[in-house]
Amino acid sequence: MSLRVVDNSQHHTPHKRNHGFPLDLDWVERVRMNRSALERRAGSIGARRTVKKDYQLAWLLKAITLIDLTTLNSDDTAGRVERLCAKALHPLRQDILDQLAVPELRILPGAVCVYHSFVKTAVEALGGSGIPVAAVSTAFPHGLAPVETKLKEIEMSVADGAAEIDIVIERGMVLRNDWQGLYDQVRAFRKACGDAHIKTILGTGELATQTNVAKASLVCMMAGADFIKTSTGKEKVNANLVTSLTMIRMIRWFAEETGIEIGYKPAGGISKTKDALTYMALIKEELGTHWLQPHLFRFGASSLLTDIERQVEHGLTGHYAADYRQPMV
Repeated sequence: MSLRVVDNSQHHTPHKRNHGFPLDLDWVERVRMNRSALERRAGSIGARRTVKKDYQLAWLLKAITLIDLTTLNSDDTAGRVERLCAKALHPLRQDILDQLAVPELRILPGAVCVYHSFVKTAVEALGGSGIPVAAVSTAFPHGLAPVETKLKEIEMSVADGAAEIDIVIERGMVLRNDWQGLYDQVRAFRKACGDAHIKTILGTGELATQTNVAKASLVCMMAGADFIKTSTGKEKVNANLVTSLTMIRMIRWFAEETGIEIGYKPAGGISKTKDALTYMALIKEELGTHWLQPHLFRFGASSLLTDIERQVEHGLTGHYAADYRQPMV
């Protein structure tokens, strides 16, 4: 078959990295979010935006390249991480790739995300594939260890080969409006990351209001975040469209004011193809098509890839395969 496919290349477009800006408390205090308006806008996305047939297959291939393929379980083992990396190297079965007839596309996930203990295992398993390893750090998921411990954990993950560090902020700083404290910590984490990119996890389900989410997003971007991320996946409330819209609009405002484009990563509960397409439509409409690249948008997900595979096979054959035909690990 012949797909009308936009370039799904994993090659990242060069862009200016965020080196951080001085904390502007006047800007932070000007931030206000209207939850009712956000809910109306968010509710309109999934209801009226859809893609069908070959176009949907193209979007799904793009979605694979935007996934941070993740395992963050208390019973993780080196074997499980190695199997996850094997899946990352071959996210679609060869017979599906042959039917798609798009050999020029490099369809690989954006990263593999693991605990620090498994960074070396993942780096070795991925070899020279170019798939980066992301490590969750800074006392994930609660973020309440001493700062010195958190900085050491970042440094150790980078030394082991992590190219991306997903840090967690202390949610209490947001609830107390301690913007200086939050800025100083993220700034220190950013410095410890060195050349590794830093994703700041806000834990949005625990920040009480959308205005708090917006202000925390802004402070983290000022401090040098390369990405802002919704959740650890361990909170009672994880990624949703309302919170995503809040964070995306702060990214847009920050880009307008500074010229720096910041990435966005929704995480937690995104397991179905329909949800992935809705998030991609939201990004396209609010930030533009060029934001749908791995250096500017990621899904934090573990089971999403399985559903995408099932949908791709259905698009090719008209039949849904059993989950076990696309095993994750």
